[in-house]
Amino acid sequence: MEIRLKRAYDTPARSDGPRILVDRIWPRGVAKEDADIAHWLKGLAPSTELRKWFGHDPDKWSEFCDRYLKELECDDAAEDLSRLRKLLEEHKRVTLVFAAKDTEHNNAVALRSYIVSDQL
Repeated sequence: MEIRLKRAYDTPARSDGPRILVDRIWPRGVAKEDADIAHWLKGLAPSTELRKWFGHDPDKWSEFCDRYLKELECDDAAEDLSRLRKLLEEHKRVTLVFAAKDTEHNNAVALRSYIVSDQL
């Protein structure tokens, strides 16, 4: 299984596989018909409180990851985690889509790490 990461503002490609938006809110300025999003799993996004606390501050990255992974283990994320598991079983490649400008410190990066570390 291959899990790609791509900003919502980047051009979709046929090679992306199913594109899964993992943000709680729709990316500003992106038309739904242009985004080519197959699934929007809002339950996999960090809580608004955690997102605001983090503010994409690289110094908070480690703590953000710890808090975010705890949120993923809560009941609120269970349904969307189940849907993600099914998508990963059905497809050789998926792309997690996010809106953040920081491509190294965002929830999609943390989520992919969570998946590949076999915690999913």
